[in-house]
Formats: sequence, C-alpha cells, structure tokens
Amino acid sequence: MTTAEIVFTALGVVAVAAGVVTVTTKQIVHAALWLVVCFGAVAGMYLVLTAEFVAWVQVLIYVGSIVVLLLFGIMLTRAPVGPAAGLDSPNRPWALVVAAATAVVLVTVLWRGFKDARIELEPGGGSGEAIGAAVFRQWVLPFEVLSVLLLAALVGAIVLSKAKRAARSRTPEEG
Repeated sequence: MTTAEIVFTALGVVAVAAGVVTVTTKQIVHAALWLVVCFGAVAGMYLVLTAEFVAWVQVLIYVGSIVVLLLFGIMLTRAPVGPAAGLDSPNRPWALVVAAATAVVLVTVLWRGFKDARIELEPGGGSGEAIGAAVFRQWVLPFEVLSVLLLAALVGAIVLSKAKRAARSRTPEEG
C-alpha cells in the first residue's frame, strides 16, 4: 500500500466513524459537530485524490454553509440543545439491523464492481475548469434544485420559529 492509500483509508475510517456518531448521538448540537468532522474527513479524501477544488468546495459549502444552516435551524426553532427523549426510539435495534444489512450490500456491490479498477491520479485532475464545466453543463439542474431545497428549509425554520413565538405571546383572553 502506498502512503496515499493509507491516508485515504484512515480518512475513510474517520468519516464513517463520525457519521455513525452523528446519527447515534442524542444531542442534536453534538450531531452537527460530528457532521463537521465527517465532512472534514471527506474533504481530506478529496485532497488525497488531488481534487483540491472539490475539497475546498466541500469545506466552504458543506462545513461552512450546511452545518451553519443546520445550527441556525436548531436555534430558530428552539429545539432542545441537551439530551432529549424525543431523539430516541424503541426501533433502534431494527434500525441497526437495516443499516448493517445496507452497508453489507453496498460494500459487496462496490467490492465486486471495482476490485480490479485503479484510478490514475493526475495533478490538476480536480481543476476548477473541469469541475465548473461539469457542474454548469450536466449537473446544473440538480445544483439549482438543491439550492431551492435549502432555501425552503431556511424559510420553513423561520416560519416555525415565528409561529411558536406568536403562540407564546398571546394572552389567555386572546386564546
């Protein structure tokens, strides 16, 4: 194994572990912070693959924007910051079984499909020109749909926050 493969594998382990902690923690703010670790590890994997532009986009968009949007949504909706009973479910064992089965199927399919494939890493493979051409030629519709979806989530958080504040500010006579 080369050094790049070892670093890539280590970053993959960190990303998977942080993802597992993200979905299993009972504190939503901690989940957001573990999501930052997961996204950071993915950005490191892009750097190992010499896709510097994609790595910086990962850091700026996902770590910078998405997690901040998630934290603003938590603050605006006044979600509980500490441990909450509503974040736990009696279906946790079944969810674990389904997640493990899905992971086994995914790893098996990827292993059988790509076990002999090798990617030749070329300097500049993730150049801004190549990525920009791909995003704005063939991926422009999903890119715009995602931006509208994120805008709708932010507007929804604001509406929910305003509705809760208005309900609390009413007097019992207005009821």
